[in-house]
Amino acid sequence: MNVFDTHCHLDDEKFNEDREECYARMLENGVGRCVCVGSDLPSSRRSLDYAQAHAGVFAAAGVHPHEAKDAPDDYLSRLEKMLAEEKCVALGEIGLDYYYDFSPRDIQKKVMAEQMELALRLNKPVIFHIRDAHGEMVDFFRAQKQLPKGIIHCFSGSAETAKEYVKMGFYISFAGPLTFKKAPNLWEAARVVPLDRLLVETDSPYLSPEPRRGRRNEPANVVYVMKKLAELREIPEEEMAKITWENACRIYELEE
Repeated sequence: MNVFDTHCHLDDEKFNEDREECYARMLENGVGRCVCVGSDLPSSRRSLDYAQAHAGVFAAAGVHPHEAKDAPDDYLSRLEKMLAEEKCVALGEIGLDYYYDFSPRDIQKKVMAEQMELALRLNKPVIFHIRDAHGEMVDFFRAQKQLPKGIIHCFSGSAETAKEYVKMGFYISFAGPLTFKKAPNLWEAARVVPLDRLLVETDSPYLSPEPRRGRRNEPANVVYVMKKLAELREIPEEEMAKITWENACRIYELEE
């Protein structure tokens, strides 16, 4: 069985003591690939450097809504250079976060829109972070003349919202919360997303799945998310691993 963690943060300081051990456990647990995702320019650079040094790791570069207010004037040109490097497979993570509002909402929207334009010009997939902003994001997407291909990462919306994103061409990625004991809305969403649009992720070091809740998350734990997704869709685990692997390779334009 080969599983693909489509979104993690191995560059995070929480991995400073055992980053290589985490990478080894990932491979030992059948997680053959992961994408290490940036949230600002420094983390994007770290993610890309780590990916270039490890066969099973790929990277994404982008400015997260939390960091949007601090994006330097030349951030787009610096991102473009990183996106041209080997193993940088996506732009992200970008989006809207109205839960924390660490950046003013107008700046979040501006920085997101600028990065979407860059992704369209470069024909790169986009990883979207959306928290407490699904309604506004759907409206924003509907108003665009053209949308990039991409992923709604760590999906947290309703089944109806998931259907809307799928209609727009996006993939839906589920993380640890799918495994929680009280997550009926997520379970319903996971059941309605077409099989060819499903992805799994850890978002590690955050959002550890059952039975690892309360501990730091890591890429090896994506197996628990995949197993829960297989259970919800009443599909053998081997088949779900294959489906989500193929989907990840397709959106990130990687050979299987």
